[in-house]
Amino acid sequence: MNPHPPRPVVASSSFAAMKSVPYRAQFIAYVLAMMADNIEHVISYWVVFQKFHSPTLGGFAVLSHWLPFLLFSVAVGGLADRTDPRRIIQCGMLLFIVASAGWGVFFITDTLQMWHAMGLLVIHGCAGVLWQTPNQLLLYDLVAPSDLPSAVRLNAMARYLGILVGPAVGGVIMLALVPSHGIILNTLFYLPMLLWLFWAPAKDMAVATHRFAVRGFADVMQTIRAIGLKPVLASMTVLAGLTSFMIGNAYHAQMPGFAGDLGHGDPGVSYSVLLAADAAGALLAGIALESWGRLKGTPRTAIGLAILWSASLLAFASVRVYPFAIALLFCAGFFELSFNTMAQALMQLNAPAEIRGRVVGLYNMAGLGMRAFSGITVGVVGAGIGIHWSLGLSAAVLLALLLALQHRARKV
Repeated sequence: MNPHPPRPVVASSSFAAMKSVPYRAQFIAYVLAMMADNIEHVISYWVVFQKFHSPTLGGFAVLSHWLPFLLFSVAVGGLADRTDPRRIIQCGMLLFIVASAGWGVFFITDTLQMWHAMGLLVIHGCAGVLWQTPNQLLLYDLVAPSDLPSAVRLNAMARYLGILVGPAVGGVIMLALVPSHGIILNTLFYLPMLLWLFWAPAKDMAVATHRFAVRGFADVMQTIRAIGLKPVLASMTVLAGLTSFMIGNAYHAQMPGFAGDLGHGDPGVSYSVLLAADAAGALLAGIALESWGRLKGTPRTAIGLAILWSASLLAFASVRVYPFAIALLFCAGFFELSFNTMAQALMQLNAPAEIRGRVVGLYNMAGLGMRAFSGITVGVVGAGIGIHWSLGLSAAVLLALLLALQHRARKV
């Protein structure tokens, strides 16, 4: 595989991907599925926290959610190179439905045990790995190449829109219905994506048949060697791996504990507001980047935004004033979406076409799979030294590593 010259993230018109009718349908279905994903998190995390009061289980929730990405992202990407990604995504939606329905059954019968919770969290994690990488490849069938950066940004915005709406809808569901009924109702929000994929545009399977066979771990090593020849791909993969390994989104699973420590009114409301603040910042970032379109997508810019994200979380871990915590999480959400979408667009635009699924899978392996270990750095360690200290130390170490990566990027 010969290296290709790097392709910059070319600015397109505002919301350019929305010109595509299939993309608009995908966007709506993606928002609903992501909303359902986060409704399940809100309800299940809250019930599990109230029942077990276990930071270690919160750490396991992070581990089980992201470990499938570490183990299977490249394999799923290779499979999506050769087969129809729509069917892989549909398998993921079915597993999501099984997980939500399973929580509902255990809540209704009041028979939930810790090992039940662990099993359902693993099913949920496997559903995610079958969804994310194939969905990113599906974008190539929905928009023109020039509109791909817009599609990547908008899908990231859809993700955070789901994260923003999910806690609010989940909170309303918990107030209007008991959690058991609410989480069963949640299964309906996965259906639009599941059904739309039967009519979504299909990839050119004649091209797919000429691509490499799926070979397990050998694919991982071959893909690592391939991106090693391309500094843009290598630096963005390292960026994704560092941010995910040290912090990822492990602090989300510990948010009930942060809400309780901040001691501002009802813990359930405080918990939802903190999650919503993080998502609102990301949503604003998506709108701003898509509307403005002047921020040049380069590795150095992406790393700089990641530095600001880690600094925001370091400050959040240190404060004990609730309004300041909300503001800092808002900033963290803004910077997180900004650097993640920029890095993802650089990866997708510069990936060699013949192994695009594997390259995107490797990026997800680093950016999502390495979040499994953030369940240890923030969650399990938090059980010993406290979640504020564990998040603060993780953010401080990450900040130092990102500054070193930024210095290295200047030499490229």
